[in-house]
Amino acid sequence: MDNIQFFIYLAIMALSTYLIRAIPFALSRRKIENTFVKSFLCYIPYAVLAAMTVPAVFFSTKNPISAIVGVIVAVILALFKRGLLTVAVAACAGVFATEIVLSYL
Repeated sequence: MDNIQFFIYLAIMALSTYLIRAIPFALSRRKIENTFVKSFLCYIPYAVLAAMTVPAVFFSTKNPISAIVGVIVAVILALFKRGLLTVAVAACAGVFATEIVLSYL
């Protein structure tokens, strides 16, 4: 009985995910010409990614202080237009160094 219930839940989740993505396409029959709406739609993927990533960053370490240090390092390097790998490695190094320092305090 548990397997059937799992597949029912899975089908409902798949259907709801599909409908959320398909309904806007079904409702708009013509090409979007409004520049405000176009620019708004261009930023949605970045906003969703930020909404999923940022909260996880602050709860991924033992101490929120080390998470804040990692975010600060990442933001500073990103502002200086460093590459993604450089930013990620430096942020991890900042978190690691902060965790080591905080373990001695």
